[in-house]
Amino acid sequence: MITLSIEASAKACSAALTDGERLIAQYFQNSGLTHSRTLLCMVEDILKNNELAIADVSRIAVGRGPGSFTGIRIALAAAKGLAWGANLPLCGVSTLEAAASVFVAENTIICPTMDARRGEVYNALFEVCGGSLTRLCADRALPAAELAAELKRSEKPILLTGDGAELTAKAFAECGIAFRLAPPLLRLQCAYGVALAARNAPDDAELEPNYLRVSQAERERGAASQTDRESKI
Repeated sequence: MITLSIEASAKACSAALTDGERLIAQYFQNSGLTHSRTLLCMVEDILKNNELAIADVSRIAVGRGPGSFTGIRIALAAAKGLAWGANLPLCGVSTLEAAASVFVAENTIICPTMDARRGEVYNALFEVCGGSLTRLCADRALPAAELAAELKRSEKPILLTGDGAELTAKAFAECGIAFRLAPPLLRLQCAYGVALAARNAPDDAELEPNYLRVSQAERERGAASQTDRESKI
């Protein structure tokens, strides 16, 4: 079963073709170009260069966040358009779970983090046991220092990954936590990780993004509404 996977929740953008766990091809770009310019071109090229059409794909998987609000919207719009147009099943997975899924380090706490701005990181914790990834907590947004304080009690090795790994590493070092950074080539979120995380994910044609928190526009609108209410008191 061939899966087309898409990941565009952060600065890096990628598309992958897999058959089960076997990676057929992956196109990855971390140039900072707008995903709306690059993502569908990647999909078109990866299919063409493997002599496939979208009709040859069995399923589409996409990272649904957390991450960049704009990047998530672009990824979901592309995935839904491709799935609906070709009448294909669609599923979405946590971007953090996808980042953790590429690692098979037994009895290790896998700690993917993404830069959430405003001094926070998006994070979830996972552990590999018997070759399977086990989730230890829900996706969340929290200060890197708070995450460091939580993991200071851990007796297991800690592996940092994700585009927020270096930011988190600084907080861990200040807290005296032993950890290791994932290799740079494997550190950034990628479509192959989405494919691995999607293996047991249910189909969801009405897939919704997972932003974890409200957008800046919503915060400003809420603040404006509060000011307006106070002015009327």
